[in-house]
Amino acid sequence: MSAGTQVHANLTDEQVRQISEDLDEPDWLLETRLEALEALEELDMPDVIRTPGRDWTNLHELDFESLVDPLNAAENKDQVGPDEVDVLSWADAVQEHEELLKEHFGSVVDPQENYLTALSTALFSTGTVVYVPEGVDAEDVTIRTEQNSRSLFNYTLVATEESSSVTILERQSTGEEQDEQYYSGIVEIAAGENSYVQYGSLQNLSEEAYNFTLKRGVTDTYSTIDWIEGNIGTQLTKTEVSTLLEGDSSETQIVGAFYGHNDQHFDLDVKVWHRAEHTTADLVTRGVTDDVARSVYEGVQDVGRDAWDTSSYQRENTLMLSDESEADASPKLIINNHDTEASHSATVGQIDAEDLFYMTSRGVDPRAARNMLVEGFFVPVLEEVDVDELRDDLVELIGARLRQRD
Repeated sequence: MSAGTQVHANLTDEQVRQISEDLDEPDWLLETRLEALEALEELDMPDVIRTPGRDWTNLHELDFESLVDPLNAAENKDQVGPDEVDVLSWADAVQEHEELLKEHFGSVVDPQENYLTALSTALFSTGTVVYVPEGVDAEDVTIRTEQNSRSLFNYTLVATEESSSVTILERQSTGEEQDEQYYSGIVEIAAGENSYVQYGSLQNLSEEAYNFTLKRGVTDTYSTIDWIEGNIGTQLTKTEVSTLLEGDSSETQIVGAFYGHNDQHFDLDVKVWHRAEHTTADLVTRGVTDDVARSVYEGVQDVGRDAWDTSSYQRENTLMLSDESEADASPKLIINNHDTEASHSATVGQIDAEDLFYMTSRGVDPRAARNMLVEGFFVPVLEEVDVDELRDDLVELIGARLRQRD
């Protein structure tokens, strides 16, 4: 039985045509959607890390038939930015920037890469396009999505012209909760020559929700894409954040923070492909698991044959606050060019007993001491966040979760 048969019976060409018609899309976009729908029959779920006898995340058990309601996409959305930047809803972008969409839509993330990307391409009904013209420096682009429906499929495209820059903060949260919900988001970034993009994302959906997101960027010469990825909500998150370094002397940084409690499950994929000369990558993730929560992390640094003078670094650290929580980390280096400086490390552990003893012996309440140590654990990640609002939100959510524990 192919992966597609679980949901395909519930979806029709007519539904996809209705979504496309409501957005007044051109024929080529409708065709892309219909091809993605048809491909569901053949496509597999996204790759998950496997060890002998065990899939660390089982996506095949999800009952998409009951989760996906294609024509109901209730949400509240704010999308704002400075005047010199286009921050457009998907419907407006279709009217105002069709050539831009034709060039970039589906160029970074193949719509038929896997079952869930195809599902998202066929069904997305909401989204944002951020276009930054040449030479413009833009801060404070904010995209806030509040889900009020059983399923929501969201698409974001960021395109920057030469020597421009932009910082973006995207938030996902739940308004009206249902018994179970599904959120799907695809983000594509095309960074023009000598441009800079920082894309911060904070996912704080309901703990009844399932979440699939794929965020990927491609760099031109001398450009930089920095990602910040915060995961707090959902019962299951499967996410990939990745950069394709295709331009000489281009750079990326991917910073992640997560905090799982109760029976939450986070499957986090971080990847960088070095394909050009003199490229640099820095991957830093820190997370906490508590109660019976589980985290799975896979980080891949892939250095291509022509990627001379590569610098690539990866660090992942998970702190377990309970004996029942689980954390697995699988950092990987794939090197096909010897002119490379690279390192990777991953640690999983509990709060240092000596640190705790030191603080309590000096009169700090044990719970307060533990909370201070957890907050301190996240500092190396928080220091990398340029956007004050995102950093403050993360600090607040981590603090709130620690207080909940008490």
